Amino acid sequence: MTTPLIELQALLAQPRQVFITTHHKPDADALGSSLAWAGYLKQHGHHVTVVTPSDYPGFLSWMAGNDEVVVYDKRQNDRQVRDLVQRAEVIFCLDFSCLGRINEIGEYVRNAPGTKVLIDHHQQPEDFADINFSNPGAAATAELVFEIIRDLGGQAEITKAMGEALYAGIMTDTGSFRHPSTSRNVHLIIAELLSAHIDLSAVHRRIYDSHTEIRLRFLGFVLKEKLVVNREFNTAYIAITKEELREYDSKTGDTEGLVNYALSIEGIVFAAIFIDRGSAVKISFRSVGDFSVSDFSRLHFEGGGHHNAAGGISYVPLDATVERFLGLLPQYKEQLVGEPVAAAPPVA
Repeated sequence: MTTPLIELQALLAQPRQVFITTHHKPDADALGSSLAWAGYLKQHGHHVTVVTPSDYPGFLSWMAGNDEVVVYDKRQNDRQVRDLVQRAEVIFCLDFSCLGRINEIGEYVRNAPGTKVLIDHHQQPEDFADINFSNPGAAATAELVFEIIRDLGGQAEITKAMGEALYAGIMTDTGSFRHPSTSRNVHLIIAELLSAHIDLSAVHRRIYDSHTEIRLRFLGFVLKEKLVVNREFNTAYIAITKEELREYDSKTGDTEGLVNYALSIEGIVFAAIFIDRGSAVKISFRSVGDFSVSDFSRLHFEGGGHHNAAGGISYVPLDATVERFLGLLPQYKEQLVGEPVAAAPPVA
């Protein structure tokens, strides 16, 4: 029986033109898994280009290969990226489950002649890939990339730089190993990465301890002025206007993790952050326990993700988006607080 690994092994048996991409606004798992995988492929003679559909946080720029990443900009390099996709013999799609997550590049990939390979851990993947390494049970795409390299016989080829990129992806997507997705397998992989002499504390410091002064002041403002706690539904949320983003000179990555502060409040089951980006309101949802923010986001905000961590989008103004969110909470009261919603009185 042919397996995805056997198909991939055959595909990579000779040097190929390879295109690697990941989701819009890449995080540590997206960029770390992409650059580590690119590093492995380059060792085997493949010609690799990593393209991101948008910019990404500056605190990820330390990763090896960062200087060679092509950041897509419709006005500046659209033709270049289209040509790269069309010429690619193999297209690797990492850390996203549907082509809409890579914006304009999605249609270029959909229509490209190259073999498409999905490596991802999100729920309900779109059926676009020729070879599929989709495992929603994995904690991070970096976990899957490590396993693929290992199963291809290349574990000893994982360099310190590749190992640190993989570690960054696993560390961040597990919430520094505190999320329920942190499995025995995750810890065994980290133990193996230590054989590559990765510097755990340095990776943690580069990601979590490299904030600007104004970013910390922005955090203080958000927690003092923008955090709303709704005890009726065990919910907390934050809504940030585009004017507030400008006032604090917000850069890509400055809002990352803010939703977790809302979720950290004792008794809170459901947390959300709404960020007005001008063209749309970007939303992040987090939860604890059985409440599925993936289902909530998919049903109401064109999103999805993981059971306890998901994203969404809204194309109405920020105030209207928040109002809609609050209007949805009563129908989820039983899941959020364990109390059924009172039935509406009969119509006379």
